[in-house]
Amino acid sequence: MNTLSAGNSPVGTATDANARTPTWIPESSYRAWIPTLVLVSDDEPTLQRLATDVGRRFGGDCAVVAERSPKTALERLEALRHQPRERVAVLIADEQMAEMTGLEYLAQAHAIHPTAKRVLMVEYDYRQSKPVVAAVTRGEIDYHLSKPWLPELDLYPAVGEYLADWAKTQEPTTVLFRAVGPQSAPSSHALRDTLDRMHVPYTFHDDNTEQGRQLLAGAGVDRTRLPVLIRFDGKIHVQPGASDILAAHGAKTSPEARRHYDVAVIGAGPAGLTAAVYAASEGLDTLVLEAFVPGGQAGASSKIRNYPGFRHGVNGADFAYQACEQAWLFGADLVFAQAAVKVTSDDREHRLHLEDGSDVVASTLVLATGVAWRRLAIPNLERLVGAGVFYGAGRSEAQAMRGHEVHVIGAGNSAGQAALHLAKHAARVTMIVRGSSLTASMSSYLIDEIANTPGIDVQTGSELIAGSGTDHLETLTIRNTRTGAVETRPSTALFVMIGGEPRTEWLDGVLERDRFGYVLTGRDLLDAGRPPVGWPLDRMPLMLECSRPGIFAAGDVRHRSVKRVASAVGEGATAVQLVHEYMAEL
Repeated sequence: MNTLSAGNSPVGTATDANARTPTWIPESSYRAWIPTLVLVSDDEPTLQRLATDVGRRFGGDCAVVAERSPKTALERLEALRHQPRERVAVLIADEQMAEMTGLEYLAQAHAIHPTAKRVLMVEYDYRQSKPVVAAVTRGEIDYHLSKPWLPELDLYPAVGEYLADWAKTQEPTTVLFRAVGPQSAPSSHALRDTLDRMHVPYTFHDDNTEQGRQLLAGAGVDRTRLPVLIRFDGKIHVQPGASDILAAHGAKTSPEARRHYDVAVIGAGPAGLTAAVYAASEGLDTLVLEAFVPGGQAGASSKIRNYPGFRHGVNGADFAYQACEQAWLFGADLVFAQAAVKVTSDDREHRLHLEDGSDVVASTLVLATGVAWRRLAIPNLERLVGAGVFYGAGRSEAQAMRGHEVHVIGAGNSAGQAALHLAKHAARVTMIVRGSSLTASMSSYLIDEIANTPGIDVQTGSELIAGSGTDHLETLTIRNTRTGAVETRPSTALFVMIGGEPRTEWLDGVLERDRFGYVLTGRDLLDAGRPPVGWPLDRMPLMLECSRPGIFAAGDVRHRSVKRVASAVGEGATAVQLVHEYMAEL
């Protein structure tokens, strides 16, 4: 068997340790349990029909428990907590019951099984005064189910969604990769974050655990060069970078040589992916270039609640994954872990120079590079990035926060979503907010949910001034902006979401930007009604067109953009319409 030792292999190299037989040891624990659905209604016909319908579709894979009494159901849930074979996945409760309301029952049930999805069963009624509206806003339930239902059209898709959402909080039943490395090392965080954002099922094992040591021994790798990624077929990647991980999963990391595209989309966030879907679906030869992995900042969001068409919200990584699949099926050429570093243009085409030294040519460009998280500029904390300090929501780290004190700095929607997600795992989440309240920067539904989540404290009028730790974050120092008082407190993790900065340094001297680096487009390019200096056409710049004809900007990278997923999607679609107009001129 060919093996790869860390001492004689270049960084990121993959070897076929055993192409036919996986090298890892089997994990029996993930098949030792089954998901359990607990249904409660004191209306016998409703409960009977619900149990019958749910059992018919899901009874083969799940245990279905039906109780007429919420008090009896709570006793059953308490007993199930000590049954490792049955994990409570979904709680469905009728809204009105004699012993207690459905909301009261779900609150007590959630305390016993905090990862179970809470579903309130309600009558069809679109009045705003209905308790379910307030319950969703306050985060007291995860979903609602209307009755009566049609099993195939209403119930089965809904319960399938509940189970799929719950399954994401559990260890995966099938994995494509096993990763081994130091749990708190920045390189291990980078690997987990990449796999999470790629929507890849995997398990991570600390190299100090027995299973971690066995996996390394089976792969023929020592502990001097970690982390190590082991693919399902036994191929091993030592200290892989993002491009190695993406390539191992079958993603494309370099474009085809000497190919000319109708449109090249730079960035695979909501704006870029939408532009790719529309461009490819309308017959344009389309390239998508993404410097990292798809999704942008939206891809790191645990739940986008206010995106139209998803009544219970949509996970950011799911959104990005589905959009990538959609663009690919329409024929777009998707290239990841490949940044554009320079652009040169002539009258009819634009040449993108890429990080790996190659270049591609396109008739038009759509810039959708979004923004990067603004940095803290606190040296001690920058040194601990990936080792307790995380930029973004840190989805890959949430479960590791179980029982710990963590902090979130920021006051926008992303910070609120991160705090709510982390509160499902951490002992306590403290939000550090510079302003006097959240109302100026956060949606009201998130403010309500945070106020009604016991595990979250909001510390307003505060700023972070220092932090400490040797190999991992240990303390944070916070100053009260009103009194000047300084406090140092222990913290296992800090999640930083203090706004973004555009990724446009590579456009210096190429396109006109505002003083913050956002790209100017359309009427924002005009000076007293005149086009920008050097503008070569008789017409004015189109709505999303930049200071060079044929280059368009969409989403957060654009000056005066709305900074919402839905608006980025709209701009991505609009940019493609403008691409058609420009190409018709050619």
